[in-house]
Formats: sequence, structure tokens, C-alpha cells
Amino acid sequence: MNKNNQISIQYGVGDKIELPEKVAKLIHQFQQNDYLIYIVGGTSRGLLTDYPIADWDFTTKATPQEMQTMFPENHFYNNEFGTVSIVMGGTKENVFEVTTFRTEKNYQDFRRPEEVKWGETLEEDLSRRDFTINAVALEVKCKMLNDKCKIVKIIDPYEGQKDLENKIIRAVGDPDKRFQEDALRLMRAVRIATQLGFIIEPKTFESIQNKSKLITNIAWERIRDEMLKLLASNHPADGIILLHNAGLLEHIIPELISGKGIDQPKHHISTVWKHCIDCLRYCPSEDPIVRLAALLHDIGKPVTAEGEGEDRTFYNHEVVGARIAKEIGQRLRLSNDQIDRLWRLVRWHQFAPDEELSDSAIRRFIRRVGKENLQDILDIRTGDRLGSGVPATSWRTELFKKRLKEVQKRPFSVKDLKIDGNDVIEVLNIQPGPEIGQILENLFDQVKDEKDKNNRDYLLDQLPKTAKKLGIK
Repeated sequence: MNKNNQISIQYGVGDKIELPEKVAKLIHQFQQNDYLIYIVGGTSRGLLTDYPIADWDFTTKATPQEMQTMFPENHFYNNEFGTVSIVMGGTKENVFEVTTFRTEKNYQDFRRPEEVKWGETLEEDLSRRDFTINAVALEVKCKMLNDKCKIVKIIDPYEGQKDLENKIIRAVGDPDKRFQEDALRLMRAVRIATQLGFIIEPKTFESIQNKSKLITNIAWERIRDEMLKLLASNHPADGIILLHNAGLLEHIIPELISGKGIDQPKHHISTVWKHCIDCLRYCPSEDPIVRLAALLHDIGKPVTAEGEGEDRTFYNHEVVGARIAKEIGQRLRLSNDQIDRLWRLVRWHQFAPDEELSDSAIRRFIRRVGKENLQDILDIRTGDRLGSGVPATSWRTELFKKRLKEVQKRPFSVKDLKIDGNDVIEVLNIQPGPEIGQILENLFDQVKDEKDKNNRDYLLDQLPKTAKKLGIK
């Protein structure tokens, strides 16, 4: 599928399709044992439309016990919902989940069914799926081994192919019932619509709005995964707006909504809310954490706003915003590294690319942001400028970028030296200990402002002199 989300049905009954060899082997193994296996969910949608497939989803009438017998040495099963993971190779990309037809009842916690029974028909299984475009099953025949597989039947009881053609997200059957079964589907509808560039059918969208509070029953880890997928899509800003219009954002990142109605002075052309959305829209990075930082970069402004009109200020909004962003990251159960990165990008986004900055000041900026995050914070600056209605860059910014590269040619810490502790031990013939660090720190102080001296020959020559100066024998 291209960048513009142009989706249309590519295949039909009788068409041959190219499947990964391991997938073809899996299907063939079921057929050899007289069990029908169907490709379902997002996988069948992807195959029909030539959309990239992230995970393979299969269903079958075979029970977990029968599947374990079929694959006695290459499976694992630890799932009360009838899913067997079948290993068709040595990497996780070759582990495929196959689920027995099932029916589900009594969703008391809006997440998990209290009763699961193996189903008798594929139609029963499809009836419990979330959206019509995911309730299409493909029966595929695969001959071994040097031949393409063929689609022999498309089972589509809810007209999912029609909704694919019309670019519509529609719940299977009663949307209220579907969302009460698993409230994460509320967010999945928005995420899938954002990824595919689809619209949500009115009755389904109305149900999302009415049931939006149910999202609070869902584990933050599941919400995080959907949010990161949305942010990684081609149109993340539109996805955030859709989350807000659906009534979901107020339960996930309510701090963002407080920026509505907060006007900004001077060069800004919109409210804090719209500016944050536009910063995300124009941020060139495809990294979901960087995009989240772009969305949250001014999250501290509503809290720090003082004054009105052109006299309004937001002093220290980046400091306050970094703290709020960290709280949001913790809420979303991001990893410690992701939270630290998010904090740094929000905390230091308000840098001034002043041509008068000293090399030392630029070095401090690089240490604060982290060398690995420099392009990320520059991408946020690009989104920030475009979201403010000004050109993507300026001569000062371009000069600042050049100076960032130039300054980085000099060592930033002891680990950047062209020698290490092993060299100190070998040359000076001393035992490991704190003296090693003292010598390296002193050498670093000697060369940190003179990049030409950070070469191996010079540093090795300086070792005896440095040790003597420090009184180390």
C-alpha cells in the first residue's frame, strides 16, 4: 500500500498469492491432516489489499489438543482462549498463532470473556470479531513446495470487502456489544482508521463516544501499544484529533485538552492545543517516541500561562512540561529509556540557536539532550516552527546544526578518548584500581578542547607524564 493509504481489493477467489515459505508449510501441514485452516483478521485484510502484514492470524476447527498432536515437537500452548503457537523456524517471525474456532460469553470486566467454548463453524468465530474488515476469512490451498498458493474461498458474512473498498470501519453486528466485550476496541477503531486513512461508520462512532469511559478498564500496557501504533502511522495528528472527537483522549492524555482555548502571543498563530497537534503533524521523524514528544512539547504551557493577549507568558513551561511528559510516559508504561528520552526532548526543546553561543555552551546542550537524540530534537524544532506558521528552518538554525557537528568532533567524555584503561595498565605496568580513572580523567581534561590531540600516539606518549604529575607510580 502506498503512502497515501490507497486501498482496494487486489485478489479474489482463484487468484494465486505469494506467501512466505513457512506460512505455506504451516497451511499445508493442516491440509495434510485433513483440517481446514483459515487466514483471518488483519492478515486476510492485508492479503486482499496488499497492505503490509505485521502478524499472521489463523483460525481452525482443530482443537488445541489436536494441533499439539499435529506439531508434537514445535509448539507451545499456555492460553485459556485456545491459541497454539506453532514454531516453523528459529526466529520469532516464524512463530505463528493458530486459534480454535470459539464463542465467548459474559464480559464482566470489558476485557476478557468469562466463558469460552470451542465453536463448530467459522461463521460463529467471525461473529465475535471486532470490525467487518477483520471478519473476512480466506481459505487457501498450498501445494508443496515450488508453487504459489491459491485462494479457494473468501468467507465474508459481514461485507468486510465492501467496507474495505469504501474505506469504512464498521463494527460487526451491534457496536455497543462489541465494545462492551473488549473496550480496547474503542481505541483500535481509531488506530486502524488512522493507519488506513478510513472513516468510522456513524453508528460505530456514536457507540465509541457513548462508551468511551470504558477505556479506563483497560490495562495501560494495551493502551500504550495502540497509542504507539497510531503515532507511527502516516497521519498521527489526525489520529489524535479523532481520539479527542471520540471522547477517548480525555481518559488517556487529558493534559493535552487543557491547551484548548489557550491563545499564544507573538509569532504563534494558534492555541496551544492546535499548535501541539500541528507540531506533531509537521515533525519529520517517524519514531513514535519523538512524535509523542512533539505532541507534548508545550504540554506545560496551560499550567504556566500568565497574562493576556500579547503580554501572555509561559515562563519555564519546558521545565514543567518535561515533568508532565514524564508522568504521561509512566502512565503509558513506557520503558525507562523511553521516558528518559521523552523527558529530555520536552525539557530542552526550547533551545536558542544563537550564533554567539560558545563551544562550551553547545557542548552543554549536547550533553543535556544526548548525542543520540540530537536529530530528534532538531526534528521537533522543525515541527515547532512549521506548526507556528514560519519556515521550517532559518540561517541561525542551519549554522547551529553545523556547529553541533563540528563540536562533536572533540571528545565529550573519557569514553571518547582514543585509549582506554587497558592501555594505561599495559604502558604503565600498574594494577587495576581508581588510579586508572584518575589518569584518564586528567588526559581528557588535556584534550577536550583540542580535538587534534585526541589521537592514540599523543595520548600514549602523555601517559607517563600524566602519572608522574598525579604522583602515581
